[in-house]
Amino acid sequence: MVSNRRFILAALGAIALLPAAAAPAAAQSKLSEIRIDWSTYNPVSIILKNQSLVEKEFEKDGIKVRWVQTVGSNKALEFLNAGSIDFGATAGSAALVARINGNPIKSIYVYSRPEWTALVTRKDSGIKTVADLKGKAVAVTRGTDPHIFLVRALAEAKLTDKDVKFVLLQHADGRLALTRGDVQAWAGLDPMMAAAELDEGHVLFHRKPEANTWGILNVREAFAKEHPDAVARVLKAYEQARKWSLANPAEVTKQLAEAAKIPANVAEKQLKERTELTHSAIGKPQYDSILAAGLALQEAGVVAANVDVKKVLDELIDTRFNASLTN
Repeated sequence: MVSNRRFILAALGAIALLPAAAAPAAAQSKLSEIRIDWSTYNPVSIILKNQSLVEKEFEKDGIKVRWVQTVGSNKALEFLNAGSIDFGATAGSAALVARINGNPIKSIYVYSRPEWTALVTRKDSGIKTVADLKGKAVAVTRGTDPHIFLVRALAEAKLTDKDVKFVLLQHADGRLALTRGDVQAWAGLDPMMAAAELDEGHVLFHRKPEANTWGILNVREAFAKEHPDAVARVLKAYEQARKWSLANPAEVTKQLAEAAKIPANVAEKQLKERTELTHSAIGKPQYDSILAAGLALQEAGVVAANVDVKKVLDELIDTRFNASLTN
């Protein structure tokens, strides 16, 4: 039976080690389709999709748009690495770990500054601090910001990977496992986390907003190289959606609730209390946040000591498309 440390290393690296789609022999002369993800942890993407903003941008070119739902950073990174989507939204820390493990992506845009993860338990569990997790089972989704948040929290509490049992589940299943009592804690993700608070009375016993890395839009490196103009135009559409979202919070709440199939008060909690949409250009704040996460993971022994985290981050973040943004 493998140790939890081996599990962490394998889990964070598994997404990036999936076989990537073969690169085209030559640069495509004409783009025929753009494949982009949407997710409930990225409310701007819901507006982008519902208003057909990418479709409108490329309609005159005869370029089709295909939408793919992703349920976590791990899935977005898996799809990017396999070449089944061109643009995927993730947490910044998850993108860094994927790039460390060979996933050829570029981080190009900020869609949110969230506090979308915390450690969650039942109100009657007796768990008050991270130290109380010793010997407990914790539900977690590999390769996501909640996963990395959990690893960092354990290290700060002087716990090792041998002190807890990670139960590998997708986010929604992690919430269900906590409610059923199959696990004692869950590394949560909104909007499921907000729903767990309001519907089940679950408690966020460890919060650290600054350890939540930014919501980042990534693009396949090959796509950005072959179609830089298309990347800039996708970001133009994203900006339309983000600015509309800022101007119409009630409607964003409604559309998030419909997309996630959650009550409006849950969507409102996620958006009002834990989601900021006032940023778009990627730069130093995101760089510093992701670097801190990467170095913390390295200190915890999750990222190999011989990895030059700063060098990989320099390769990951691509600021050249900031010029296409209007703010």
